[in-house]
Amino acid sequence: MAPVVGFIGTGNMGSAIIRGLAPLGEVDLVGCDLDAAKLAALAADTGLAVAESPEDAAGRADYVVLCVKPQHLRQALESISPTLGGEKCLVSIAAGITLEKLDAWSGGRCPVVRVMPNTPALVGAGSYAVCLDDPRLLGDQKALLVKLFSAIGKTFPMSEKDFDAFTALSGSGPAYVMYFMEALIEAGVYLGLSRAVSTDVVIELLRGSVKLADESDHHVSLLREMVTSPAGTTIEALLHLDRSAVRAAIIEAVAMARDRSRELGR
Repeated sequence: MAPVVGFIGTGNMGSAIIRGLAPLGEVDLVGCDLDAAKLAALAADTGLAVAESPEDAAGRADYVVLCVKPQHLRQALESISPTLGGEKCLVSIAAGITLEKLDAWSGGRCPVVRVMPNTPALVGAGSYAVCLDDPRLLGDQKALLVKLFSAIGKTFPMSEKDFDAFTALSGSGPAYVMYFMEALIEAGVYLGLSRAVSTDVVIELLRGSVKLADESDHHVSLLREMVTSPAGTTIEALLHLDRSAVRAAIIEAVAMARDRSRELGR
């Protein structure tokens, strides 16, 4: 009999995970959400079983995936706590909420796992940090969770102490990339390209650059050097970026996001 994965909340991220898992056939899926119409549409698309309430979804599940906003998480956990037991496993995707808090709010009734996704999961290209630090986790529970998230994106098993860094780099990372893309698009417009052409050029630039970095045997520094000819256009642009301390600003920005993640977890 296939394990049952229950979702408390099927918003953007929850539905993205469900849509990724549904075709695998590895698990049965059940979920609940306040938006009954969207839940019904998701169920029709994926075969998700509709639960009447969070308590119903958690009671039917072997793995309970919490896809609610951090500010609503405590209430959700306290409501489903009576349905939990040692044979179940809680999985939270809420940023900044520690294992200690998750365990306390759920009454310490079952092992807890933290997962940190990022928004490219919405198009099947997500990255997932998975924390398996809870000593109550069984080997088969760990193996299944890594298998499931690895099937729908790139999975990074890591200790909870590294979650704030992952959140700052990967969780917030799509915003940094979009910010950089916006600047490049505006540069194209400034230089006389239409906004539509500039947008297409930048999207293809990022798509090709990521593919090159992924498939090349060279480090990204060497790939950058390949474009940087002596006394050419690229070195002129890079020199300006270095004079403007852009590299340092990026590093400091990610560190500040890490620090904010730590604050939210306290």
